[in-house]
Amino acid sequence: MRAKRLYQITRTFLHYGLNELIPAKWMPWSVRIARIGLFWLPNRHKDKPAGVRLRLALESLGPVWVKFGQMLSTRRDLLPPDIALELAKLQDKVKPFSGERAQKLIEKALGLKSIDELFDDFAVTPLASASIAQVHTATLKHGDDAGAEVVIKVIRPDIRDAIDADLSLMETLASVLAKHLPDGRRLKPREVVKEYRKTLLDELDLAREAANAIQLRRNFEDSPLLYIPLVYSDFSRHNVMVMERIDGIPVSDVDTLMALGVDMKKLAERGVEVFFTQVFRDSFFHADMHPGNIFVSRENPEDPQYLGIDFGIVGTLNREDKRYLAENFLAFFNRDYRKVAELHVDSGWVPSHINVEEFESAIRTVCEPIFNKPLADISFGHVLVNLFNTARRFEMEVQPQLVLLQKTLLYVEGLGRTLYPQLDLWQTAKPFLERWMQEQLGWRAVLRSVKEHAPYWAEKMPEMPTLLYDYLRTQKSQVDQQQLATQALLASQKKMAWRLWWGLASSATLVNTTLLWVTEQNHWLTAISGLATLVSITMSWRKPAK
Repeated sequence: MRAKRLYQITRTFLHYGLNELIPAKWMPWSVRIARIGLFWLPNRHKDKPAGVRLRLALESLGPVWVKFGQMLSTRRDLLPPDIALELAKLQDKVKPFSGERAQKLIEKALGLKSIDELFDDFAVTPLASASIAQVHTATLKHGDDAGAEVVIKVIRPDIRDAIDADLSLMETLASVLAKHLPDGRRLKPREVVKEYRKTLLDELDLAREAANAIQLRRNFEDSPLLYIPLVYSDFSRHNVMVMERIDGIPVSDVDTLMALGVDMKKLAERGVEVFFTQVFRDSFFHADMHPGNIFVSRENPEDPQYLGIDFGIVGTLNREDKRYLAENFLAFFNRDYRKVAELHVDSGWVPSHINVEEFESAIRTVCEPIFNKPLADISFGHVLVNLFNTARRFEMEVQPQLVLLQKTLLYVEGLGRTLYPQLDLWQTAKPFLERWMQEQLGWRAVLRSVKEHAPYWAEKMPEMPTLLYDYLRTQKSQVDQQQLATQALLASQKKMAWRLWWGLASSATLVNTTLLWVTEQNHWLTAISGLATLVSITMSWRKPAK
């Protein structure tokens, strides 16, 4: 089975001429000979550009490779721009599997004898089908939510076996590339595949996706910016998820949005605000915000609201990364490259031994040409990509949380410019970041910290007298122990001093006796001997001061 799949992949790669993407100087002689030996598998798409051929090859290989291409499209540091842009066009739409099979999977997961026990109007024909799962519509039958329209997401049967097989082949291919490509160390193919494995396997767990959706819904509860559908967690399992059905317009359907009178400028600006709110307020962001997962509510077109779905991939930032990232953005807005370089070192993203002046110069070299353009013509996402690429030249390791952030920002910016081409993302984002920084550093931050810790202090306040008494008693015990230790040390020192005095006295006596024996006829030496004797006696009688 594995050998057959390997042959299928090899045939596809060669039929689309993907071997031509590897420079001849990078290709080992053994690979070149093998390519000649496979003469019956010629490039059948010579008329197409390299990026198009790669996209078509991945689409023909199936869902695992499609998603891999989607992930690669966000790694502009690894691919030429034309190929990365072409991979961004990969669509995650595949042929659905049997609706009857889906029904049986749902019944088994929820412990139902028949799907009619829980749902009315179950649609055997899927509403949508993707590489990992497909979605069916139904109506809840019982409980407080009886009559509510829902969608049931179910993982494709046997998808895990296919994913494991393809991932295993990808890891083998990555090891070969890492070993034979001169640039294999920088490209890190094994690390890329490892990162992809984790992302893909996370998407297979719908219980995780349900938890992500619940978190996002709580973060944006009653918000005019974004609506997250309600998840019915009682009816959700690792391979089945039941969620409120939404009625929205695909965000990519610009004609329909404009026909309904949607305020496109406000919609684009709110997309930016949604992104920065998730990242900097919540530290928890939807990391798969491509147009297929974003809709616009039909209500209040003059005050548009986004609707989000598909929460299998989310990103998080810790407090330090979030702070440094915000400061980096603001430093870029102000073209303070020295500050950018120092922040990368302070955050630990770049090693401390890096020369800050050289790093600053490299950042300036990359970014100054960009800033010569009008702000509205500058891609915020591409600036971030250029920054990370430059930083990697200075030994910056791949930061997984920043890769997801970069991917999401590129999606958001592309979406915003599609909706409203005049969108100036810099001017839209800067006030938000400045306000956030003030809240983090100003008096609001102090008040928020007091508010956050108030329940803890309220709980501990009745215990304060006891805690204070215990602290003072502990301190007194420590002082007593220190005093005893000091007294023991002084006694030991006095004892050593007494022994030293006796040693000196004995030495003086010995010297005196020797001189008397050697020089009994020399009067001046006799005098010295007498003096030594006197000193010896004096020292032997003298005791160390107490």
